[in-house]
Amino acid sequence: MYRTIHNVKHLIDKGVLCFCGVAIVTLVITVTWQVFSRYVLNDPSSFTDELARYTMIWFGLFGASYLFGKNGHLAITLFIGSINKKYRKYGYLFINLVALVFINLAMIKGGLQLISRTMMQFSPALQIPMAYVYFILPISGVLMSIYIVLNTLELFTIEETAERG
Repeated sequence: MYRTIHNVKHLIDKGVLCFCGVAIVTLVITVTWQVFSRYVLNDPSSFTDELARYTMIWFGLFGASYLFGKNGHLAITLFIGSINKKYRKYGYLFINLVALVFINLAMIKGGLQLISRTMMQFSPALQIPMAYVYFILPISGVLMSIYIVLNTLELFTIEETAERG
């Protein structure tokens, strides 16, 4: 079971990291072109600033999703550190459940509502529906939820593997 969970996480990690790689290359190209067109050509590009901004939003939220997969998100360890090691996994379970509820309410449900409200609102330079920019909220919320479930399962299967081994 642990190996299957690890393989699924690895596959998702690859997809997220591929997207982040494309996003960072896009950011470098758009910002470089913006600087070049503004200071060398004296004719600033109208779309690169907006494209860089939206790409940075997507990059940041995909990166946050990846951190959930690596358990690298911001955490206050005072609570977990004060729990007996024997029961620590239940503390992590509680924290994961609270995070899961927040992600599902704020990012997925709220993101879907935001998308429906902004489908007819267009960005000034790119002329794309703003909903396209906000699609990252439910996408990253689903990714974070998947990572939390996989991390929780991994936490309990590691214990079972250690007990059997």
